[in-house]
Amino acid sequence: MGTENQTGDFPVATTPSPGVMSVDWEERVDYDRLRRYRLDRAKAALEASDLGALLVFDTANIRYLTATHIGYWAFNKMERWALLTRTGEPWIWDFGSAARVHTLHSPWLAPGHSVGGNTGLAGSIGPESGLFTRAVGEICAVLRDEGVADMPLGIDMAEAEMYLELGKAGVDVRNGQQVMLEAREIKSPDEIMLLTQASAMVDGVYHDIFEALKPGVRESDIVALANKRLYEMGSEHVEAINSIAGERCSPHPHVFSDRLIRPGDTAYFDIIQAHNGYRTCYYRTFVVGRATPAQRDAYKRAREWIDAAIALVKPGTTTDVIARSWPECQEFGFPDEMEAFGLQFGHGVGLSVHERPVISRLNSIKNPFELKEGMYFALETFCPASDGRSAARIEEMVVCSAEGPKVVTLFPAEELQVANEY
Repeated sequence: MGTENQTGDFPVATTPSPGVMSVDWEERVDYDRLRRYRLDRAKAALEASDLGALLVFDTANIRYLTATHIGYWAFNKMERWALLTRTGEPWIWDFGSAARVHTLHSPWLAPGHSVGGNTGLAGSIGPESGLFTRAVGEICAVLRDEGVADMPLGIDMAEAEMYLELGKAGVDVRNGQQVMLEAREIKSPDEIMLLTQASAMVDGVYHDIFEALKPGVRESDIVALANKRLYEMGSEHVEAINSIAGERCSPHPHVFSDRLIRPGDTAYFDIIQAHNGYRTCYYRTFVVGRATPAQRDAYKRAREWIDAAIALVKPGTTTDVIARSWPECQEFGFPDEMEAFGLQFGHGVGLSVHERPVISRLNSIKNPFELKEGMYFALETFCPASDGRSAARIEEMVVCSAEGPKVVTLFPAEELQVANEY
């Protein structure tokens, strides 16, 4: 396994990755500073909009505003929500006893601003129960009390019944997700440190994967290994482990199976997990036992494409410039950019795995987005091999800094790694 920096002359390991504990003898993540930064960003974005308040159901947005978290089981229940007005402090309506827990353990929330809420568990309790009516009544009471009832209300996402009930109450509902994404697009030093710590965890998992890859191991065995190691290192949530091998590599299926890995197989992986809420999206590609010229050529081209994109990362660059550095979809076997979406790709990473900026030929050519200092995002490439079955998949997470790109993902990827070489 090579030891050179996988990205040539690009700066690496320049964002700190101290231990995940808090200590008194070294400055690490300052969580009070992190909470203040996020709320200040949200307030500034709200102030710059035409909205009077933001009502959020997306768990990443709830966490950004309130620094509350009750586990990822709740992410798709639409059962907890937060409200921020132009004039007040954040409110959280949470699941049952969680509201009391926040009162006890989240002193940054204003007194009385953590209350129980329920809208019916994504329809399991029907609207005839009156839960939506009650929720909207409580939301509107806060809007009135804080002087913004006559202004539009921005929502990120909600059940259809919530929109209907707000309409009955005469609330002017607008798109609030873009305001929240604007707030979240620039990462603070504390956020970047958490993102770097998350990447360091995956660095270690890839070393374990490299040592474990051999004939007879299943894709699902690698998924189990990665989950175990990540939780041992303190991962808060393992969202997905893409584990793809052999003929399943091309086209990319985006899901693992129980396929047995065989000699000469390409195997690539994506590790998506959260450390204190902050995510990774981090691909690496290996070959088991021996590599063919076709496999090495595909890897070489994928590496060239990602290096070309990384070299363009600096404040002021627009995303169309990066997208144009990648091949058109027909060059790697797809009829249009919609079907090729996500293969030559860039996306912001933070409390969600897909934030601003999103970079691809599908959207960036016609609607470019300017890179800014402090943006943190992943760049990923895909190249099918000429053998018709293998492919290369590489992904690096990068900080956009005044000095240029800073690559945070450090497991060696400058050349195709052969695990347990014969």
